[in-house]
Amino acid sequence: MAGTGGRQGPLVADKRYSAAAKPAAPKKTAKRRKAPRAPRKRGPIMALLHLIWRAIWGVAWRAGAVVAMIVGLATFYFYAGLPEVSALLDGRYRGSVTMLDRNNQVFAWRGETFGGQITAENVSPHLKNAVIATEDRRFYRHFGVSPRGIASAIKINLSEGRGPLEGNGGSTITQQVAKLLCLGVEYDPKVWKTEAAYEDDCRSGGVKRKIKEIPYALAMEVKYSKEEILTIYLNRAYLGAGARGFEAAAQRYFGISAANVNPQQAAMLAGLLKAPSRYAPTTNLTRSQERAGMVLALMHEQDYLDDREWQAARSNPATLSEAAQARAGGYFADWVMDTTPDFLSQETTEDVIIHTTLDQRIQRAAEEALKSVFETKVKEGSEAEAAIVVMSADGAVRAMIGGRATKVSGAFNRATQAKRQTGSTFKPFVYAAGLDTGMTPDTTVLDGPLTVNVRGSGPWTPQNYTKEFLGPIPLWMALAQSINTATVRVGLEVGFDGVRKVASDFGFASELASGPAVVLGVSESTLVEMTGAFAGILNGGSSVKPFGMNELRIKGDAEPLFGAGGGMGERVISEKAARELMWMMYQGVEQGTGRRARIEGRQIAGKTGTTQAARDAWFIGFTADYVTGVWMGYDDNRPLSGVTGGGLPADIWREVMLRVEDGLPARPLPMATPSEWRNSGGQTWSSGDPIPEGGVPVVNGELVLPGTEADRNETLGQAIENLLRSLY
Repeated sequence: MAGTGGRQGPLVADKRYSAAAKPAAPKKTAKRRKAPRAPRKRGPIMALLHLIWRAIWGVAWRAGAVVAMIVGLATFYFYAGLPEVSALLDGRYRGSVTMLDRNNQVFAWRGETFGGQITAENVSPHLKNAVIATEDRRFYRHFGVSPRGIASAIKINLSEGRGPLEGNGGSTITQQVAKLLCLGVEYDPKVWKTEAAYEDDCRSGGVKRKIKEIPYALAMEVKYSKEEILTIYLNRAYLGAGARGFEAAAQRYFGISAANVNPQQAAMLAGLLKAPSRYAPTTNLTRSQERAGMVLALMHEQDYLDDREWQAARSNPATLSEAAQARAGGYFADWVMDTTPDFLSQETTEDVIIHTTLDQRIQRAAEEALKSVFETKVKEGSEAEAAIVVMSADGAVRAMIGGRATKVSGAFNRATQAKRQTGSTFKPFVYAAGLDTGMTPDTTVLDGPLTVNVRGSGPWTPQNYTKEFLGPIPLWMALAQSINTATVRVGLEVGFDGVRKVASDFGFASELASGPAVVLGVSESTLVEMTGAFAGILNGGSSVKPFGMNELRIKGDAEPLFGAGGGMGERVISEKAARELMWMMYQGVEQGTGRRARIEGRQIAGKTGTTQAARDAWFIGFTADYVTGVWMGYDDNRPLSGVTGGGLPADIWREVMLRVEDGLPARPLPMATPSEWRNSGGQTWSSGDPIPEGGVPVVNGELVLPGTEADRNETLGQAIENLLRSLY
């Protein structure tokens, strides 16, 4: 390229635009400055309101900061004191007693039962959903306190005419757990008069309690996961009938674990949380089912149940297990508790398991029989009461009814607590004493007028129920026909002290009357004592102590602390005498006063009893399998109308034993037959024989004068004549 000096000139970019085409620079426009606003003039009222607002805001945020700081400090305080979850699951202060029947099936509970620790993960999903749907639908979305729930509760309370915090409290599950834990305050017997007072304070509402619940609930939300909080709730909630926690409640009401409940069972359990005593299915099943229906509707509304599941659950409401339905053995369970040491029953701090003698089949049979007789043979509206005891020959009680209201707990038990005159049911002990001293069922005894001079009381003349006399009769007929005069003569012969000893040894634990009237049953006893005494006859003449406990053990222990609380004891009369007496009592049912107790194809021995003015009516008898006692009377001791031991009590006995013996083979009674004693030889003098010449019976230093007044005068004259002859 040509240039000067051969040097290349500098490179210069081509001009893109000509001077004329060069774009003009944008014009700078000067910013328009807004004229300052003139200060708005406030009126004096607005100025005052503004000042008030600023003051309120200033106070509010400072107060809020202080409250937040206090809540934070309180939350930290509670947080520091919260233990591990496992330490909070069993919140009972006393233990429980669980009773098993002879087949190891649970039939009764006492105290607060705890079914075992469960978690929110291992319970039935239906149960978990039912609890959340009912108690706290936003459980997984709040931080322990639900302002929306509290506001809604206040609105409901005010609309129903209550105070803002009376009734619905708007508590979350977390807050309810805080209440169950009593905000960390432990029970101290030195501070609280009773546990009930302590728990009432824990459950109390009001502003103070709500304020305390908030930081405690927040502390739990920080310390525990949602599942852990729910676990505490599932274990600690009280669900009626002494059940603490959902596992105990599921076992008590349905006989299954909380892991296996279906939607309708879960709904019934969750429904108990509102009012456990009111909605407990053992109190009112219909009311509990209606409440469960409301819970099912909530579960459906919140999509825990689809349409098909909801309809199926509504159509098949939950029902109680067989044991819970029957509530078998209420009186029996109370009796066992009363005969167990308090520190292992009423006041136990341990969970106790008692294996008992109860047979639930026999218990149901007795309850059905009692109900049937009162419905068909007793005047409607009658206030007469009845009691029944069924036991084995060794004294093991298989069933017990202490009154017509059978589904009870803690009620007056007429089988064990009511001491009543025994009437003629005492007579077998008189004849037992006679047979044991050598008499036989064929021994004759006089049924005729009789007067006995009782020291301190004067002459006593027993009467027969029929007001008639049969003359000389065999012993077996005297017992079968329940002849009073003949029975007194047997008592005179063996001695009243001997009669009292036999009765006491057989288990007649009450104090026996003195004097000759003892043989006619003027002494008082309980039905369970009398039934036990008759069991001694069935077992061959040995004493019996009725018992209901086979063994007692602490839950989890392999070895029992106690064994059976009773059973057979020492021999009272010979086996021969017992077998002969059994035959005599068998005749009492076949052709005597107990005929209404007969059961076709079964051998039955028994004795009727009716006390003075028919205030008490008894029938006690046995088959080869069981001994059963029945009592009827009024609690206020007024006379029964047209009732004797051979009437309604015998009817009840028969109805009970028809059901008890159903399906069992008919076994003969182990009684002696007439040929066994008629060939034994020997002649026994009895008070039915003529008085030996030159002798007058003397009892406790008093002359015994048989016969009519003329007979007595003749006897007394003969005695004086004999005395004079001996002197001269």
